[in-house]
Amino acid sequence: MVAAFFVCSTVASGQQARWQRLEAEADTLMQQEQFEKAEQRYTAIIASNAATLNPKLYYKRGVCRYYLGAFANAIVDVGLFIQQAPKSAQAYILRGLCYRQLGDLDQQLADIEKASELQIGNPQLIKWRGSLYVEKGEYMKGKDDLMLARTFEDDAELETTLGMAYSGMGNIAEAIKCFNRSIVLDVHFTPAYLSAGSMLMEENRYAEALVYFDLLLRLEPNNQSALFYKGVSLVEQKLEKDGCRCLQRAFDLGLGDALDYLKEYCYDVFK
Repeated sequence: MVAAFFVCSTVASGQQARWQRLEAEADTLMQQEQFEKAEQRYTAIIASNAATLNPKLYYKRGVCRYYLGAFANAIVDVGLFIQQAPKSAQAYILRGLCYRQLGDLDQQLADIEKASELQIGNPQLIKWRGSLYVEKGEYMKGKDDLMLARTFEDDAELETTLGMAYSGMGNIAEAIKCFNRSIVLDVHFTPAYLSAGSMLMEENRYAEALVYFDLLLRLEPNNQSALFYKGVSLVEQKLEKDGCRCLQRAFDLGLGDALDYLKEYCYDVFK
């Protein structure tokens, strides 16, 4: 009986050593960004039921699957890990990234809210959560988060998103301040110009909108969106000839949305 127990223990110990060695190999492959090979090794270990002893194997395989673009499978893996480690903020962040890739805004927000609860005061999570609130149209929540994140560190992306929050709340003056601050922080941050200009267009302030599109076109003469919006702004001000030139250029550069405006406003101009 003692001999049989010793044999079983030796076999179990040998298997465990093998899985540990295989996991070390998989970890190395993942660090080397050889995600497909690493995922295969983690799968082999998990198939042996070793994950019942080490649930982090699911998280590691989830990381590989994320980088391989298998987002749905990664979500399953991370969910299995969270069942065993519900206090892992990093796991919620990884799953939130997967949901972002799949375009699931609600699930992404739920995971980032949970991660923020687990890492209170993390400015990157606060900023991320705020941007998601803005995307969902919850502008006040978004504004509050982004204002808090700004106290830690400011950047062009944050200011542009904050401007969008103010715009959604109908506070155009504060929105413009944010968009302008974004441009000061990073003159090459394209969304700031487009967000400011498109917001002013919605307010029928076309001449002011043109200022932002012209500034962007100085930096990027072939920016399709800036050409399109500039063309629309000019057409709306009855400056069809110049507007149609911009729309035609945007269309020639591949922006199909310009075609409807060309059909409606520009054919007579180019006859």
